[in-house]
Amino acid sequence: MPSLISKLNLSDAASDANRQQMLAALEQVRAVEAFVDATAERARPKFDKRGQLLPKERLAQLLDIGSPFLEIASLAGYRMHDDKDGSGAGGGCIVGIGVISGIRCMVVVDNCAIKGGTVSPMGLKKKLRAQEIALENRLPIVTLAQSGGANLHYATDTFCEGGRAFANQARLSALGIPQITVVHGSATAGGAYQPGMSDYVILIKNQSAMYLAGPPLLKAATGEVATDEALGGAQMHIEVAGTGEYLADSDLQGIAIARDVVAQSCHQFLSEQIEPNVRPPRYGNDELLAIVPADPKQPYDVREIIARIADDSSFLDFKADFDGHTVCGHLQIEGQRCGVIGNNGPISHRGANKAAQFIQLCEQSATPILFFHNTTGFMVGSDSEQSGIIKHGSKLIQAVANATVPKISLLVGGSYGAGNYAMCGRGFDPRFIFAWPNSRTAVMGPAQAGQVLRIVTEAKMRRLGEVDEAKLAQLQQQTEAMMEQGSTPLACSARLWDDGIIDPRDSRHVLALCLSVCQNAQQHPLQSNHFGVSRF
Repeated sequence: MPSLISKLNLSDAASDANRQQMLAALEQVRAVEAFVDATAERARPKFDKRGQLLPKERLAQLLDIGSPFLEIASLAGYRMHDDKDGSGAGGGCIVGIGVISGIRCMVVVDNCAIKGGTVSPMGLKKKLRAQEIALENRLPIVTLAQSGGANLHYATDTFCEGGRAFANQARLSALGIPQITVVHGSATAGGAYQPGMSDYVILIKNQSAMYLAGPPLLKAATGEVATDEALGGAQMHIEVAGTGEYLADSDLQGIAIARDVVAQSCHQFLSEQIEPNVRPPRYGNDELLAIVPADPKQPYDVREIIARIADDSSFLDFKADFDGHTVCGHLQIEGQRCGVIGNNGPISHRGANKAAQFIQLCEQSATPILFFHNTTGFMVGSDSEQSGIIKHGSKLIQAVANATVPKISLLVGGSYGAGNYAMCGRGFDPRFIFAWPNSRTAVMGPAQAGQVLRIVTEAKMRRLGEVDEAKLAQLQQQTEAMMEQGSTPLACSARLWDDGIIDPRDSRHVLALCLSVCQNAQQHPLQSNHFGVSRF
């Protein structure tokens, strides 16, 4: 394949401004993550006193040393619900894809160092997303559980959807996807069903406690007085109830047993890691910071991004001269073949036709598709309408929705209106969707939204014969501010509109890992049954 020749001038002021803007946006994300870690660290004395590891220390002990960990939705719930200071970012849990005993697994760690690991509405949505990823990509699930359960202030927002998590557990087991849980502390009421519905349960002596009703509720409901240990302690569940399979003396031993269980019970998911003989891109990944203009109205060529992600910067451009705003083509990332669709502007009727045809070709050849979002949406205007933009745009959306090959989205800029749908936004269920720290997702831009609402309101005022310019100006400003606040990367990631905000310099590595996960899923058919593994 031909290699792309970069036209990016790294020595000019515009490139430096782009770089500084991207670094500033990235620093804002990293500051939130660092604040969450610092808040958890303040709980260390309590954990040390109990002889327990902090959640991130448990995670480090679980994963193979030096192996990659792809974190999912680290900002879920940021400043939503009762998260006043941002320390609740993550929704009460740490989720990601990691390697355990040589096997890729979905990992869920309750972040009990912050608010007892209580699950917020977005935390629940994050755990459901983890189950979805595990199902689509054939990943065993390992959970390190210690949670105060659902945040009761938002019980009405989590109760019904919480049932979906248990239904998913039953279906995952029936499909042959193992679920292994280490109970590090208390698992009460609904929280007790998560380990109870797992295939393997590891309990820790004098730490684990599992019961449908704790001692206070039991006394209030029945008058019975019971201790934690007698009611739901680790040894009772191991020796009497049979809820657990393995008993550990400490966090470390419990995690070591979990690693052994993965090695022995998940061997069918072991992937053959063959290091492909590939050439890295001809341009440095650090240059990715300087490509996207700080001013979203300034154009750039998405091929400059592709040149810094593709092996040897090679790219086979598809219908390169048919429509310049929609870029399609083939490339390889760490030896893995894929197609890519990117934006150099709005999607025209010709661009929609081009992309829809390319998707069908990728479907025919079983080629995964990457979507690099940076579009204001579909082209508008009389010419576009007369050219059938609705018809052709609908066919593109239909192709995106029905393509069965793995689809992975990366938001490198704006993703507005129906353009988000056509580029496989969250509503179209991409296998993975990540965002750069400068990205925006909204129905339209803040300025356009403010202007539209002003025009509509002004027309209504004119009909009533009472045009108030001051009110119109205030309405426009408030609308712009609301749209701006709701479309920032932090706000979008908090709502799980993406799987996390990544450093642009990590894009090649993240995309390669996602492609590998998708490929492995296709190589491992599940040994399903009709019931799931039950406890007797």
